[in-house]
Amino acid sequence: MTIDPALLALPVLYADDRLAVVDKPAGLMVHDSALARGEHDFVADRLRLQFGRPVFLVHRLDRATSGCLLVAFDRDTASLLGRVLMSHEVGKHYWAVCRGWPAEDAFTVDHELDGGPGKPVRKPAVTGFRVLARTECAWPSTGFDTSRYALLEAQPQTGRFRQIRRHLKHLSHHLIGDTSHGDGRHNRAFRMIGVHRMLLHARRLVFTHPHTGERLDVAAPVDAEFGKALALFEGFDPARGAFAAVT
Repeated sequence: MTIDPALLALPVLYADDRLAVVDKPAGLMVHDSALARGEHDFVADRLRLQFGRPVFLVHRLDRATSGCLLVAFDRDTASLLGRVLMSHEVGKHYWAVCRGWPAEDAFTVDHELDGGPGKPVRKPAVTGFRVLARTECAWPSTGFDTSRYALLEAQPQTGRFRQIRRHLKHLSHHLIGDTSHGDGRHNRAFRMIGVHRMLLHARRLVFTHPHTGERLDVAAPVDAEFGKALALFEGFDPARGAFAAVT
């Protein structure tokens, strides 16, 4: 059976002759790797078909993470963007829903992480967090009649394996829907209300175009399931990334 290429196309948030930012859906792997486990559908392959030209991945997103993914169309641009990433001149803004209410509205986690399976060497890892909203849900959690959750903006300053997810586990504010580093009880509670995905979304990428010098600020909308989770935070407007104004 032949699949219409249009059905495999990913939403394009920004594109020109040298680079693009696309909206990666949750559940789709970026490229083939040892973690692929026999899968054959990858973002990189879809984009080569979609754009009809070579595509070079500038950074990665976990399979379960959605949102802004930056790619280049030639090696020179990919190299230039890679240098920009290494110099921390790219603003990467993620939305994450975690269990519990962090004590501070803004905080930084500076906690070394290894490189994942087969890479035991620990390296510096730093993530800045900001609380965007808090909510309390009617279902019970251990020892309590209700459950508390927070919507966070996360800004990783380094790029370690599953950094945001592992830093939240380090704080005991586990990411909702994370089956590797999360809390199964809270994951099940969200599945009961129809949220079956990991609640981590690459909301914005802010960077300087390596050829034109233009400062680009690209945002990706949330999908329906993430939107269902955001609806728990009464008054939060996903389009604005803030609480709706009271009239």
